Amino acid sequence: MAGRHRTRARVGTWPGTAGIAVPWLRPLPGLAGSMAARLREWAVAEVAPGRLMPWLPVGFGLGIVVYFAAEREPVWWVGAALAALAIAAAYRLRASPIGFPVAVGCAAIAMGFATATLKSRLIEHTILLVPAYSVSVSGFVEAREERERSDRIVVHVAAMEAARLAEKPERIRLTVRKGAAPAVGAFISLKARLNPPASPFRPGGYDLARDLYFQRIGATGLALGRIEVLPAPAAPGLRLAFATAVEAIRDGIDSRIRAAVKGDAGSIASALITGKRDALSAPVFDAMFISGVGHVLSISGYHMALVAGVVFFIVRAVLALFPALALRYPIKKWAAMAALAAATFYLVLSGAEVATQRSYIMTAVVLIGVMADRATLTMRTIAVAALAVMLIVPEAVIHPSFQMSFAATLALIATYERGIPWIATAPETPLGARIALWGAREITVLAIASLVAGLATTPYAAYHFHRMAPYGVIANLLAMPIISALSMPAGLLALVAMPFGFDAPLWRLMGVGIDWMVAVAIWVANLPGAVGHVPAFGVGAVLLATAGLVVVCLLRSPLRFAGAGFVVAGCAVAMMAARPDVMVSAGGDVVAVRGADGRLSAVKFGGDTLSLREWLAADGDARLPNDRAVAAGFACDPDGCVARLADGTAVAVSRTAAAFADDCTRAILIVTLRVAPVDCAAIVLDRTTLRSNGAMALTYRHGQFEMASARPEGIDRPWTRRREAGRNAAQSVAASGVPPASRDATPPQPEIDAEQ
Repeated sequence: MAGRHRTRARVGTWPGTAGIAVPWLRPLPGLAGSMAARLREWAVAEVAPGRLMPWLPVGFGLGIVVYFAAEREPVWWVGAALAALAIAAAYRLRASPIGFPVAVGCAAIAMGFATATLKSRLIEHTILLVPAYSVSVSGFVEAREERERSDRIVVHVAAMEAARLAEKPERIRLTVRKGAAPAVGAFISLKARLNPPASPFRPGGYDLARDLYFQRIGATGLALGRIEVLPAPAAPGLRLAFATAVEAIRDGIDSRIRAAVKGDAGSIASALITGKRDALSAPVFDAMFISGVGHVLSISGYHMALVAGVVFFIVRAVLALFPALALRYPIKKWAAMAALAAATFYLVLSGAEVATQRSYIMTAVVLIGVMADRATLTMRTIAVAALAVMLIVPEAVIHPSFQMSFAATLALIATYERGIPWIATAPETPLGARIALWGAREITVLAIASLVAGLATTPYAAYHFHRMAPYGVIANLLAMPIISALSMPAGLLALVAMPFGFDAPLWRLMGVGIDWMVAVAIWVANLPGAVGHVPAFGVGAVLLATAGLVVVCLLRSPLRFAGAGFVVAGCAVAMMAARPDVMVSAGGDVVAVRGADGRLSAVKFGGDTLSLREWLAADGDARLPNDRAVAAGFACDPDGCVARLADGTAVAVSRTAAAFADDCTRAILIVTLRVAPVDCAAIVLDRTTLRSNGAMALTYRHGQFEMASARPEGIDRPWTRRREAGRNAAQSVAASGVPPASRDATPPQPEIDAEQ
């Protein structure tokens, strides 16, 4: 009886839904009245007690998106005050059946906006605005990552000296020669060339400066000469000491893996265990993502569930061997505690990326539910995980890892819960038992899971990476059973065997499964049509597709089918996206023009291949920057180059002063690093314009250019600030001194060109 009273009290605090009168669904005669009644019934069911909780992270994330869409940095206390008022309004309207859900949604949006604003305020730091050469830097190494051709380190700066250096960032990221990176926690001194965080390669493209800002990195650059490891002037803080200890463990495991498993298989094995995936060769890396098995490299729900599940099963099985324990004590809860400890260790060991954090939180909620004898609601689990991640790292919302991870998980949970109920239940009929015996049920489940996850992540893969994986289901069906049944269990056993020195055979066994996965990935990637190239489109299409996914997955009534309309609208918006006719890099040394054949032709005068690679990918073009056909549309001489638009109009790249005589009269647009004549009849994009605007995209319509820039006028965010027109390359700072030549840590020339 007491339990029933508590239930009534709890439900009573939620607004009643039985008598909700939806004003836009008033009783109507005939068929219209029947439809209105049905819609009213569905709407009431969707706002029933407990049904709105999964929508809270949706509103919270929308508030974060609104923050990043602002042209200027919001005032932090205004955002906090707005959130407080929204929460108060929701509490005030708690008795209103219609006003309360609306108020809660508004409060969630306001809280997301305030959280992002406060995070930006709390991490505010100095950012380098102009390049600096031969800068003396000393500080602690906070992070180190290995790559195929070079390494990277993040340095917490203790001292920085250079002539006329106005800004002194607190943390910098440096590229060094492969094998020259000091250990995490080392105090180093070196000479470096520093650059401001790079702006996007094209308007609307990936913003590295924004990501680095939230990582508290104020400059990137290159090591010049020798890196000296010195005695630390002071003891490192607890955070750095902990990072040093964790990195030492990761390095130790990584070295044991690579000693037993060579090449790309060793790199993938290390990625699965330690999260170090940067040393993977480019061909294999591309093949894995083209084939659709690249998700294996990011430690997420699959890996976390496998680790926790294996530990839970083994601990419980071992404890069950002792009847005195099994009959008297809650060994199931003990096993859950051991699994949670193992998952926590795996989280720390793997680097705690966003996907790993999300999967750890979901796993922790499930295991805590087991320990508390509470049933776990999966939609609520993912909602709690999303809120936790967004509270800690709100900037993750606009990152592809967060978007694809939660999209796939949300779609899988919805499919298992409501879409195909027989997947989540054991076969009960003789026919079902026979099918399960032959493994057809498991294969079907894997195929459906691959298909659902692939469809859910397609909008984000197309938006961020401009490609799709049409054969992802095939690759996952062939590769994932081997990884699940062989490689991951062998890797976990190898971790246990490491202290005893018997881990090498297990690492090699793990490598056998990885070799199979790599072979499958390369085979699938080489199939005809394996890469679905998608031209770039705006964020509006992604928002519509996201709205459709959320509606389909979170609603339970037939109203969820309205989500398909949002998805179709998103596809239509993406297909109608206009493609620019002229692209210009921030440095003005790479220019691309769309010709009569509809494809981009490009010319570059420096080592900037990254801009051209991004432009071709964003154009849905499979060609590589070094393809000779890419430059076929330009005619060049010592004074410059000329290309023609689809209607024959000329676009000139003027390299010398003599080129202006013809270019100003014959071309409609001139790109130059020189000062054009005042009476030049063409539109001129010179050094000053490009330094203020960054990379530019121009669309040619009816004889006029519509211009978009990576740093538009009026944008003033902590990570994106327009440079003053008067600043030019001559104002770059320089310092005297020649770095030592021994143990040269300067990276190879391709890395120098990429950094520049």
